[in-house]
Amino acid sequence: MKIFIVSLLFNLPLVFSCAVGASSSEVGPVAPSADTIIVMAYNIHHCNPPSESDHIDVDTIAQVIRKQNPDFVALQEVDVHTNRSGKELDQAKQLAELTGMHYYFKKAIDHDGGEYGVAILSRWPIQDTASIQLPIAPDVRHEPRVVALATVTLPSGRIVQFASTHLDLTEETRVLQAAEIVARLGIGAGVLVIGGDFNARPGSKPIQTLEASFQSSCAPADCPYTIPVDKPKATIDYLFYRKSASITVLNHYVVSEKYASDHLPIVATLRLE
Repeated sequence: MKIFIVSLLFNLPLVFSCAVGASSSEVGPVAPSADTIIVMAYNIHHCNPPSESDHIDVDTIAQVIRKQNPDFVALQEVDVHTNRSGKELDQAKQLAELTGMHYYFKKAIDHDGGEYGVAILSRWPIQDTASIQLPIAPDVRHEPRVVALATVTLPSGRIVQFASTHLDLTEETRVLQAAEIVARLGIGAGVLVIGGDFNARPGSKPIQTLEASFQSSCAPADCPYTIPVDKPKATIDYLFYRKSASITVLNHYVVSEKYASDHLPIVATLRLE
């Protein structure tokens, strides 16, 4: 397990476009409390701004995260020691350093001389980590996908599990992967939140499969678009929480950040009842 510890004062949220949360009409940032967490999901495109094909900009991704003042972040498309991003660069560790958060990286594949996968950032120390290898449909030759899972104790003593994932490009495999997530993480009474790029639109079969045990932080009819960044027209990035936990969604919004990645990051404020 990799953990980086730094004390850093976060900036307050600045620029965003809001949408109504799944359980509340309240929008915009909410003041943190012992029983409230701010969660974020961000496909960072290996810190490569799409408008600059050969440029790696970890600083800008970190700035986007800091401005939202999150407690937990689910990151996808993270490079560690790859040739394309820099052999000396561990993006998960660097983002932890720049945001003052703790981190856990889980490799999905070996890529370009290094590793490529998903990561978690946490405001508080990570006590335990785990991962799930997700299935691939027969005869589908796509890259393996994983779930990274971190366990954290809040200052109030509440235990939270937070996960990050990035599902496959094909519907058949996404359904299998969603079912595996439900089977492995959907059972239990504790607080579990999973964020990521699910490559599936609201109402699709993979999302319906997840909804057997999980609730999205945005109402299906109101989930704001996350791709493409210039003229968004589809939602494929989500934050889900386990239905068995008593949680109220205070807000859910998309951050209007068009330079840093090819996905818009999403943020939700959750009150743990």
